[in-house]
Amino acid sequence: MKKLLVALAALVMGSTLASAQDYNAAVEVFNAAIQAAQADNKAEALAKFKEALPLFEACQEAEAAEMIGKCKEYIPSTILSIAKEQINGGSYDEALATLKEAAESAAAYENAEVADEVKELVPNVWSRKGVTLLKEKNFPEAAKALAEVVALTPEDGQSWLMLGQARMQSGQTDEGVEALEKAAAFGKEAQANKMLSNTFLKKGQSLLKAGKAAEAIEALEKSNTYVENANAYKLIASANIKSGKSAKAIDAYQKYLEINPNAKDASDILFTIAATAQKSGDKATAIEYYTKLASDAKYGTQAAQQLAVLKK
Repeated sequence: MKKLLVALAALVMGSTLASAQDYNAAVEVFNAAIQAAQADNKAEALAKFKEALPLFEACQEAEAAEMIGKCKEYIPSTILSIAKEQINGGSYDEALATLKEAAESAAAYENAEVADEVKELVPNVWSRKGVTLLKEKNFPEAAKALAEVVALTPEDGQSWLMLGQARMQSGQTDEGVEALEKAAAFGKEAQANKMLSNTFLKKGQSLLKAGKAAEAIEALEKSNTYVENANAYKLIASANIKSGKSAKAIDAYQKYLEINPNAKDASDILFTIAATAQKSGDKATAIEYYTKLASDAKYGTQAAQQLAVLKK
């Protein structure tokens, strides 16, 4: 009987000794992780923390529970630290992958602090990537990156603005307009409306050159709904003249001069209004505008001649 008890005691002592050795081995790995972290070797530190965790989980010592908690704290925070280095180095795709790993680790180990920081960083990384691609004039890829930003932060006016710019430059006009209108709704009204106005101004110019006067007028009038533009009115006038709509052309020319009274071609526009009115039978308007040109160096003589005809 005594021999049996001695044998059992020896077995327990052997098991305890083995467990202590396992715990000490785990501590050594953990300490190596700490040393690697202090030496700013984050990749090595992360590998060692991951190696130490299952070793502690296999130990019976009471102290092992505390060490398990430390590993579960350090693993997601180290992954996050690696992601931050990648962000600062401009390695945005790698950073996004690492942030995903950090989020998964934080969820698994219930690390709310890391989870919250990852949630804030992800749209920031997409935004940085988008801005970089915009500067490189890689507009299609910039649009993809910025679309990720607004999906995560739908009230970010600046990101909607940049997305609109990227889409416009990529030839995605309808999608660009949609993004810019979102930007206007979220605090970037002045910048967005200016871009929208210019977009439809250019569209109107192209349509007018292509001989599509009605479509050009529609685009140019749309331009003016965002920001009134003297050039848009001048083009509207030209399109209306081509369409035989003299009264509308005169109205548009008048708006052009109202917005830009000191235009270099002001006298040309005044003469065009007068001549258009005369041709269409609007005698009063013709007289009014020829009279304004009576002392004009370029058109004074012609204006006087036409006034003489009109006043007969």
